Amino acid sequence: MRTADTLNLGCLCSTLQPALLRKQLESNPLLQGLAEDLVATRPHLFSATPVFISARDHALLEASVAALHRVAALPGYRDAALRRSPEIASLDFGPQGAFMGYDFHVSADGPRLIEINTNAGGAMLHAAAVRAHRACCTPLDRMFGAPADVDRIDDTWVEMFRTEWRAQRGDAPLRSVAIVDDSPAQQYLAPEFEIARHLFIARGIDAVVADPAELDWRDGRLWNAGLPAGQPVDLVYNRLTDFDLSEPRHASLRDAYVAGAVVMTPNPRAHALHADKRNLVVLSNDSLLASWGATAEDRALLQAVVPKTEPVTGADAQDLWTRRRQLFFKPATGYGSKAAFRGDKLTKRVWDEIVAGNFVAQALVPPSERLVDVAGAPTRLKLDIRAYAYAGRIQLLAARTYAGQTTNFRTAGGGFSPVVVLPLLNDTDKKTELETVNTCEC
Repeated sequence: MRTADTLNLGCLCSTLQPALLRKQLESNPLLQGLAEDLVATRPHLFSATPVFISARDHALLEASVAALHRVAALPGYRDAALRRSPEIASLDFGPQGAFMGYDFHVSADGPRLIEINTNAGGAMLHAAAVRAHRACCTPLDRMFGAPADVDRIDDTWVEMFRTEWRAQRGDAPLRSVAIVDDSPAQQYLAPEFEIARHLFIARGIDAVVADPAELDWRDGRLWNAGLPAGQPVDLVYNRLTDFDLSEPRHASLRDAYVAGAVVMTPNPRAHALHADKRNLVVLSNDSLLASWGATAEDRALLQAVVPKTEPVTGADAQDLWTRRRQLFFKPATGYGSKAAFRGDKLTKRVWDEIVAGNFVAQALVPPSERLVDVAGAPTRLKLDIRAYAYAGRIQLLAARTYAGQTTNFRTAGGGFSPVVVLPLLNDTDKKTELETVNTCEC
């Protein structure tokens, strides 16, 4: 068994102290009370248990995210993705999409891509938790949060938004940001919106959290009453799951975006090029990628990392039903594991809905597991690895531990876990490292 697997299945270490978490979450005085609210209302958002991966798997994650980003830029890939997407996705104002999320299961043979998400949530909350975990166990602090310097990650994220702004507006100053979601105060990750708002304000950028209904499209600009008088919205940090902005209540935002009057990130184009699940069909098709000019190196990597994915059609329904136990079914434009099904759990009623809907079937890659302490009882939970990335470069890794078919933040002992990347070691150093990990307890 690999060292990472040995630790994940044998080490019950706990490295999260409430006081340290509170210190990190409430580093800004205006966020006082945030930690208490999170514990009271979202008790399973953070796990106390870190997840371990090998240096080899870490390198594969970095290489895979870079390759996926390069392939998405190929003209043939781009054109195919846009042909099956709403017309609004064809608009290209320059921004690439902030907070991309690449989700992986870690198999015995290495990471396997499960899906790609735009506007992946939780990064800012998770970074605070990583810093708290690291502060608990100083012997391992160099391994927490790789590859990022989590002490400076806020600057990295602000620069990401400034880069998105410059891609569309050049050297004009970024003065205001609206963090937009439907009923933002009711969202599960609503506390992150406040963290983001204060992050911008601390750097001299006016910021507001807003529902789309609170946006006003007039005189060629987008406005919100929460910004200073006379200051329109310059940039929208988009957390909506209406990826093509087609819902009537988003009309003002859509009109401003189509007119190029506001910079939006992520935007409909980013979703079409990266997060539509039908892209997984293409990414697992080697001959098609070759015809579009993907390099041999990128193709070999994607063949290893992207599980075979097929569209679900009426013509293939019987064959897919026969093979369902080896497949996982996902809606093409879904998000957050909604309406996603393991084939071995399907009923005929749900199967009929899948065939009638717009689904893809992905070769099943079972998640690896992490042993955690739940009320004094060692308990195995499933895990996945999320790579938060921008422009093909990973900014932060997060693990999510859970029970059930998909991640849920409802599992005792589960939630966001820091990823500890184990260094390459000889046998003697490996024994010392294992002993250090096993004694790291808060």
